[in-house]
Amino acid sequence: MPASAAEPGRATAFAVYVLYLLSIPSLAIFALVGVIVALTGRVGAGPIARSHLDFQINIWMTAFWVTIGLALLAVIGAVLTIILIGFPILWIVGLLALALMIWFTVLSLLGLLALIDNRPR
Repeated sequence: MPASAAEPGRATAFAVYVLYLLSIPSLAIFALVGVIVALTGRVGAGPIARSHLDFQINIWMTAFWVTIGLALLAVIGAVLTIILIGFPILWIVGLLALALMIWFTVLSLLGLLALIDNRPR
């Protein structure tokens, strides 16, 4: 096992990736727990683990703000269903939400693979 495998914070980064990958079946509850763990685990983490923890926080924040934007767009679409233009807007919101879930999952998986290979993120 390489010397960096015992780096402080590495187990925390691994746990956060697992929580992120389990976030879709948990309706993002595990993602929220994961970002809290990542925020608290940055203190005292080694350089590679710190880069992964920062990356995890970054992708969660991006997904959070995109979700807020999609929720606002969904509200606008719901209001506009009265004049029928809201239905395509809601359909587009659904497709974008699916794309966001896929993006989040792929980045989490690629980050986990990079952590296993002892590469910074």
